[in-house]
Amino acid sequence: MKVLVTDPIADAGLERLREAGHEVETAYDVEGDALLAAVSDANGLIVRSGTDVNEQLFEAAPELVIVGRAGIGVDNIDIESATEHGVIVANAPEGNVRAAAEHTVAMAFASARSIPQAHARLKGGEWAKGDYLGTELNGKTLGVVGLGRVGQEVAKKLDSLGMDLVAYDPYISEERAKQLGAQLVDLDDCLDRADFLTVHTPLTPETEGLISDEELAQLEGGYLVNCARGGVVDEDALAEAVEEGVLAGAAVDVFADEPISPDNPLLDVEDAVVTPHLGASTEAAQENVATSTADQVVAALAEEPVVNALNAPSIDESAFPRVEPYIGLAETAGKIATQLLDERIASIEVHYEGDIAEEDVELVTASAQKGVFQPLEWQVNAVNAPQIAEERGVEVTESKTRQTEDFQSLVRVTVSGDDESISVEGTLFADEDPRIVRVDDYRIDAIPHGHMLVARNEDAPGVIGFIGTILGDHGVNIAGMFNARETHGGEALTVYTLDEQVPDDAKETLEADERIIEARYIELNGAE
Repeated sequence: MKVLVTDPIADAGLERLREAGHEVETAYDVEGDALLAAVSDANGLIVRSGTDVNEQLFEAAPELVIVGRAGIGVDNIDIESATEHGVIVANAPEGNVRAAAEHTVAMAFASARSIPQAHARLKGGEWAKGDYLGTELNGKTLGVVGLGRVGQEVAKKLDSLGMDLVAYDPYISEERAKQLGAQLVDLDDCLDRADFLTVHTPLTPETEGLISDEELAQLEGGYLVNCARGGVVDEDALAEAVEEGVLAGAAVDVFADEPISPDNPLLDVEDAVVTPHLGASTEAAQENVATSTADQVVAALAEEPVVNALNAPSIDESAFPRVEPYIGLAETAGKIATQLLDERIASIEVHYEGDIAEEDVELVTASAQKGVFQPLEWQVNAVNAPQIAEERGVEVTESKTRQTEDFQSLVRVTVSGDDESISVEGTLFADEDPRIVRVDDYRIDAIPHGHMLVARNEDAPGVIGFIGTILGDHGVNIAGMFNARETHGGEALTVYTLDEQVPDDAKETLEADERIIEARYIELNGAE
């Protein structure tokens, strides 16, 4: 498949893609119509922060399966639009964590000890020893805004240097903060108590301008370090606060607009240390994010789990082999159930029994939803199926029980309308052979593949023969047949697996017979 790379990444990542057999095309610094043309036939896209991955791009890329961000921040990617188009978005959050954390610590020391300023003056011939009186970090309070991967790494490093830790993060538990030696507080308390404040949040509508005049005033006499994302800290307000002595100093590696304008006020402030977005600029970090991103693209194109997917169910690689066979089984059960239901779908329930109930089944449940919605001719996959359910007001529930009567593992998909519901159960036989073993209360043993006919009929002599004759008259070959009944002489259900599609006139002939209650044609994966 074709993978387009629009921002430079380490050669190790490009080689990983080629080794997997994919065509790699690099198109650095493209934008506008040229970018849309380049991505039009791409199956995978790898970017950094320099490419705007918006709705227009997704519209122009109908074959796109995944966008890989070689780094952490994804504010340049429209994740909602990606989800609507069924495109996975994945980043590489671990590859540059250590590098970004180390740069943050370095910037804190550089600001506290005026290292760049003293260096520049000494290079210029001045021995300005008496002009610089630094601040020790030991015994001071570190305020961490955003206790994610990088924030946690910074907290660990500076905690070991004798700093007291307070943190503001509305998305982390108090227990996890305590494990890191940090006290979880609100933003105002964090600002009031911090001698050094380090920012580690993504840029979102909620965090844009999070630290401005009022917040900087609360940090009076302290230092601010931002090696996360530009725009979280108001640069004009920060420059003014440092220039007027409200803050003792600042260190900034990221900016709202990059490269920054020569007019950026931080460039003229003596006690503001600035670097050109160097947080991830180490050889190890660049190779790590490149190979990690490439691995996720390779996995997505092979329909394997994407470990760092941001908008799709993911699963640990070690657990995937145990879960993988049930992905297709759940999708098939959902596809059969929805084609047997005559009503608008109001709810979906996915139930797991036996060994499979002990696994992480989020991806399986998403695949069941995909199967439910696919016959309705919506553009759907496991990425956008949960969103489609939410948008259409379809309630989705998942349940598990370790107990099972007849099989080692069982998956049941139930789709319900306002007045009726249909349940389809499936399991795996030896060699991971998928079987449909129940439709509502009828026990069957059907191989789910290609074309199927599900007939509800009176349990009377000659009915099965009649159905077979009609199918034969229309050139439809029966590959297998599975019959079940409620009681002798009551209602029966027969599932036929077929080699060809059932013509409409054959179905009409069947349903015209008073012994046939319903004859429903179902098309599954593998139909030709």
